[in-house]
Amino acid sequence: MDQGTGGDLLVQVMRDNGVDTAFGVVSVHNLPLVEAVSRELRFVPVRHEAAAVNAADGCARATGGLGVAITSTGTGAGNAAGALVEALTAGSRVLHVTGQIDSCYLGQGRGVIHETRDQLGMLTAVSKHAAAITSVEAAEEELRRAVRSAVSPPRGPSSVEWPIDLQYAKHRFAPAASEQAEATAPVDQGAIRRAAELIRAARRPLLWVGGGGTQAGEALRELAERLHAGVLTSNSGRGSLPEDHGLVVGNFATNPKAAPMLAEADLLISVGTHFRSNETKHYALELPEKHVQIDVDPTAIGRVHPATVGLVGAADEVLQQLNAQLDGTRTDRRWRSRVEHARTEVRNHLRDAIGPYAQICDALRRTLPAESVIARDVTIPSSQWGNRLLEIHHPNTNIFPVGGGIGQGLAHGIGASVGTADAPTVVLVGDGGLAVHLGELATLAQEQPWLVLVVFNDGGYGVLRNMQDKHVGRRSGVDLFTPDFGRLADSLHLPHALVNKAGSFAEVFAKAVDHHGPYVVEVDVTALEPTPEPFVPPVHVPS
Repeated sequence: MDQGTGGDLLVQVMRDNGVDTAFGVVSVHNLPLVEAVSRELRFVPVRHEAAAVNAADGCARATGGLGVAITSTGTGAGNAAGALVEALTAGSRVLHVTGQIDSCYLGQGRGVIHETRDQLGMLTAVSKHAAAITSVEAAEEELRRAVRSAVSPPRGPSSVEWPIDLQYAKHRFAPAASEQAEATAPVDQGAIRRAAELIRAARRPLLWVGGGGTQAGEALRELAERLHAGVLTSNSGRGSLPEDHGLVVGNFATNPKAAPMLAEADLLISVGTHFRSNETKHYALELPEKHVQIDVDPTAIGRVHPATVGLVGAADEVLQQLNAQLDGTRTDRRWRSRVEHARTEVRNHLRDAIGPYAQICDALRRTLPAESVIARDVTIPSSQWGNRLLEIHHPNTNIFPVGGGIGQGLAHGIGASVGTADAPTVVLVGDGGLAVHLGELATLAQEQPWLVLVVFNDGGYGVLRNMQDKHVGRRSGVDLFTPDFGRLADSLHLPHALVNKAGSFAEVFAKAVDHHGPYVVEVDVTALEPTPEPFVPPVHVPS
């Protein structure tokens, strides 16, 4: 048995679970944790607690492991709440450890520094699992239980609050095996048989893959190729099959050129997707009536689109069992050609809509290796073409704020680049989103990861500006004062390049990637030719 502070215990739990880095903001209410991690492993000091959770989230998505964030109590934990909402929405494996005031003062309302009312209630609302450490004896099991919850499907962030006196106290602990995901219930074999009958009878099937399908790549490939089925994805499901595969139509379900294929399809097989509003025309998208739905969450079955057969279980396990029963399928062999035609049509339609940005998209994909993480914030280039046309080859390289919150891209990318240091990471942001966590540029300068930050500068919130132009005819709150990014980068000793022609982006970006460190590439959107079709977010606005 080893002995040390609560920080040493946290280090042991991290080591046991293959984690060598934590992201956080140091405080009087987490000093033992930060000191131990910094001494024994790696502590990345970000500038805001939300960024700590975002970075841990990005690291978890990019590595497929556990991300760890350390924050302080009260305001610090509150600052982390929005990023926890994103991790919960995305189903990310995050362990969030936050401080708490001395246990002897809890619940008394004395006004102890950093005290807040019902912090655990707040954390419960924005985490998959939340718990408080109430004694030295309970600390190790609470941490390990939190890790088990985070890695068990449906995955999501676990928050643990830890009173400062119990952090400083002496703990006894020993190395242990990594925490394993809790077993799911056996798949209903009757439902498997009913689903297989439906699939065998289908002539023109489609797959729709969400975030729950990202760990089932080979089983998905076998099913798609066996059925000649077109593969649509949500934003979260991108890369489940490499997007250069001929059957992958991709994140294009709402593209008008996909409508004929959807209308002809006679069966939909959905895998771990929740048919979010922005991916279904606010639930108005016409989908095939016959529907086999696969999801680890039983409450998701039929919640948005009625399910003819629901299969509850982990996607990989369910798909393997389905594939074993699909000999003798009678899919129309011409269906593959129809799918491949739709794949080409939706991409050509989008390329025409974005005009000069197609050159930027091509340069990004041509320059980056397939294993590079592509992190995107909520900005027009991401929402219009980065989330669709910019090919993703592996799900771990696809990072985007699923919950739609602006400003999280840079911290996501920092976490991803720390976790995948052998390949360059690119982060696509707008000037408005970058301003939300501008301080993380200092984290970028301090940690020196191999990360290229591409800032599309249009002087405000372009997504909402376009929405107001279309629906209101008057702009409110969208035009912002924007800093001089060149001078800002220079003050942080970050290399910077300005692009004002789409044709010059490829050379500048290649130079930035070759730098093997942080680099800021600013694209002056006002100097580029406007897109032929302005991007308006698919958000329902009552007429």
